[in-house]
This record gives sequence, C-alpha cells and structure tokens, in this order.
Amino acid sequence: MQLDEILEGDCLEHLRNIPSESVDVTFADPPFNLGKKYNSYKDQRGLEAYLEWCHDWIRELVRVTKPTGSIFIHNIPKWLTYYATFLNQMADFKHWIAWDAMSTPLGKSLMPSHYGILYYAKSKPHNKFYELRYPHKRCRKCGYLHKDYGGKKAGLHPFGPLVSDVWTDLHRIKHNTRRDEHPCQLPIHLLERVILMSTDEGDVVLDPFSGTGTTAIAAKRLGRHYIGIELDPQYAQISRDKLIREDVDSQVNGVWVSQYLDNIVTLRDVDWKHLESCFHIPEIPEQIDFITIEFDKTCDCHPTRRKLVDDHQLSLFELGESS
Repeated sequence: MQLDEILEGDCLEHLRNIPSESVDVTFADPPFNLGKKYNSYKDQRGLEAYLEWCHDWIRELVRVTKPTGSIFIHNIPKWLTYYATFLNQMADFKHWIAWDAMSTPLGKSLMPSHYGILYYAKSKPHNKFYELRYPHKRCRKCGYLHKDYGGKKAGLHPFGPLVSDVWTDLHRIKHNTRRDEHPCQLPIHLLERVILMSTDEGDVVLDPFSGTGTTAIAAKRLGRHYIGIELDPQYAQISRDKLIREDVDSQVNGVWVSQYLDNIVTLRDVDWKHLESCFHIPEIPEQIDFITIEFDKTCDCHPTRRKLVDDHQLSLFELGESS
C-alpha cells in the first residue's frame, strides 16, 4: 500500500488494490451529480447509474477501513439519505454532522443552509473518537460571549465549548480568486477537525475523490499519513505541488491542533492540559464572559505564524466574515 501519495486514476480501481482493514479513516466528498464542471468527469449520471456507482465505492471504503476506524462522507442531504441506506447495512451510524455553509435560495422550497457529513464507525464498540473544543463565539464589537450561560459561567471551559454535530464556525472558501481551479474545494480546517476527532499521529487517512488535495494537506499538517485518489491529472498535480510546499508543523506544546496564524481553531479536549499553560486566562472564571483568553507570546509553545499553502488560501474565518 502506497502512503503519502496522490494516486491518479479511477477510484474503484485503486480502492480494490488497497488491503482490507488497512486505513484508519476514509473521507469522501464525491461528485454531487448536479452538473458541476470537472475536468475529467461528467457530473450528470442517471439516478440508477449514479447510485450503483456510489454503492460500489462506499462498499470499498468500508472494506478498507480498520475495525477502529471511521467513514465520513460529505454531500448535500438529498444524496446522503441514499448513502445512509447503503452504510446502515455495512457499518454503525454515529452522527449526521450539519455544516452550516449553504445560502443560495432555490425557490419553492426551504432555503438550503447546510451540507451534511455522514459519520459512521466500522464497529461502534471499537471506534476511535476524541472530543473536540472550539473557541467561544463572541460579539465582534463588545467581546462578550454570544451565548448567555446564566449562573453557569464559573464552570465554563476557558478555551471554548465541545464541538457538537452542528458546525457553524467553519466557512466555505467563497471567493473564486482564493480557490484552486476546482468546482468543489473544501476548507482545510474542516478536514483538520475530522482528522483530529478520529485519528492519532501516524494514522492513515484516505480520500478517494482527492480533488486538489485538501484532505491530504490536512493529514500532513497533523502528522498523519495520507492516500489520495484523483481521476484528473491536473487536479492530482496541483495536489502534489501543494504537498511539496506543506510542512508537518501544526503542533503547539507537543500536541497536534488545527490552527490559523496565532489562533487555535480546534483542539482535542484531552490535550487541553498540555496547552493551558500557553494561555493568559482570567483568574476569576466568570470573566471569561467578556475577556478572551490569549496565547502567551513569550512562551516557547506559542505557535509560529502558519504559512499559507499558496497565495490562494486565506483564513476561512476572514472569508466568512467578509461575505
């Protein structure tokens, strides 16, 4: 099995060459069958042909996943309902993650406001899982917490709440000038959250629809191995070029975190004990309501300013705020 490579060609052909139960996590962001303009794939199949193809690669994803591993599939809710039907026969359901990212009114229907990520365990009793935390949401003008915790403020975690199954803090890459030449590019921080939740250092992450390498880059940043499969030669080469420039450097005080510039945006709850000393935290717990904890910039564990993958990658949070 080839690790840390982008394999070029049909995903089913490559998946069938991967040994059973050899991968820790599989993440798939397949074509939406909505006529998207890919270079080497016609995104418009008949319903039966599309679903039969999806059933085939989903079966392969489950086969190659370890008993402790997880399967994640990202798509619009319409297709996820079919995928779930397939997966319910092969693996154990854990979550439907709602990623708050859609906003275009379609007319004569409810306005779509989320993509979904199906989260299945190969075997729920053996599944590897870590609780995650993300920063408290605050008013941009006054700095106070958005959520009123009432008399429970003294018990708030200094960094932020546990991640739920609704993700509203990670934004799409909305501006074409900031994207690769690919119609469906996901933000790297989304994949970093998935990887931190379900893997350890050195684990193997596989993406059968690698695109321009977002999953592989997230895995490399976090000290994991990756296998990417991509049909289109141009997308595959973009991935390889970006991966050459990418460093394995997303650590703070010896633990892996998802970070942007001087901020951690996702961390594992079990790692907080190693990170707490890197922050200035109010002595009075209730002051978290209006005082944001900050990195100690004189501390050796302070994260170095992350380099961009290339000139087209911007902060997801900056993009979300500016739209």
